[in-house]
Amino acid sequence: MLDAVDGPWAVERLVELVAVPSLGGTAAEAEAQHLVARRLDELGTDVDRWAIDLDEAATDPDAPGQEVERSEAWGVVGTLPGRDGGRPGLILCGHTDVVPAGDPAQWPGDPFTPRIADGAVHGRGTCDMKGGLVAALTAVRALRTAGVRLARPLAVHAVTGEEDGGLGAWATLRRGHLGDACVIPEPTAGAVMTAHAGALTFRLTLTGLAAHAANRHLGVSTVELFEHVHAALRGLEAERQPADRSRFGDHPLPYGLSIGRLRAGDWASTVPDRLVAEGRFGVRLGESVAQARAVFEACVAAACSAHPWLADHPARVEWVGGTYAGSALPAGAPLLPAVQRAVVDAGGARPPERALTAGTDLRFYAAAGIPALHHGPGDLRLAHGPGERVPVEDVLLSARTLALLALRTCGEA
Repeated sequence: MLDAVDGPWAVERLVELVAVPSLGGTAAEAEAQHLVARRLDELGTDVDRWAIDLDEAATDPDAPGQEVERSEAWGVVGTLPGRDGGRPGLILCGHTDVVPAGDPAQWPGDPFTPRIADGAVHGRGTCDMKGGLVAALTAVRALRTAGVRLARPLAVHAVTGEEDGGLGAWATLRRGHLGDACVIPEPTAGAVMTAHAGALTFRLTLTGLAAHAANRHLGVSTVELFEHVHAALRGLEAERQPADRSRFGDHPLPYGLSIGRLRAGDWASTVPDRLVAEGRFGVRLGESVAQARAVFEACVAAACSAHPWLADHPARVEWVGGTYAGSALPAGAPLLPAVQRAVVDAGGARPPERALTAGTDLRFYAAAGIPALHHGPGDLRLAHGPGERVPVEDVLLSARTLALLALRTCGEA
């Protein structure tokens, strides 16, 4: 079975998938899902492809929220049947949506024209996380090529909307596609991630007083007001970091706060009287979303009360877009040692256990009572940046690992 892991086939599948610019909210997001569905069909899996009910996703209180507008979204699940039928023994879940490429001048070429160099596939989405999804497809192909028949089913969940809330995973589980364990091959740089922090998207709106720029002293600049509030938030960020960061691989900011978008003013020679800042606020392990929001709101309120203008014109806090709670694999779950053994037997080094600093789809599986963890090809530090790439050997090691894990978890008929 391990010999049946086909490197050229995996690279070809990754290149074709990266070439689809599957940005959230675009037609290409659906195109990528349909492409994966076709590949799953070719691999002999039973494919369930359905249109996600966007009206339900917009109104259901349990929905995770979205940060882009969509006219369509598709769920895709391919199930490799088992002799005994029933619930899948293992789920492999990967998302096909990607984030924007940013400044094209910082890329060596078109980010959606994948290129192979230095043993890696380069381009937007290669490690986050089309490389991991292709590893799952390659594992299924190896099982089929080797003639392995599983006792219990193996399921591949291809999901969309992960980058802006997790629409696809939410809809997939809501449709009833459950299992006994789940591996999400997000890029983990060789580690096994058994927990992840959460993340919330916020919007801050500040109101000042407009004036002619020649008489700046007569106005109240929202840029300067934001400097005051932002300083308080940076202080909060520092306070929330754990003293021991070893579980996060010594990451300096496991629970980070970042301003992603900032808009102020409407005329260059006018003191800006309105500013809108949107950003990301980390949720600590073991902390509820409600608790995290309360801490953030209290910090903003305290900063405003200590400022002469903001005390009477406080910043408005809104929670928008995706809501990522943190989650963790239950202590003592057999999935962790099973993955570690599979990595070693597939030819890799024994992976250490770590926690991830980013919000992911893992939380949905954990909430559904399905033990889940992350282990996949590539390095998350390259995700969302102009140097995004995934080593081919990482993809193939992941494919061998997932194939072994599937055989051992689902059993051979």
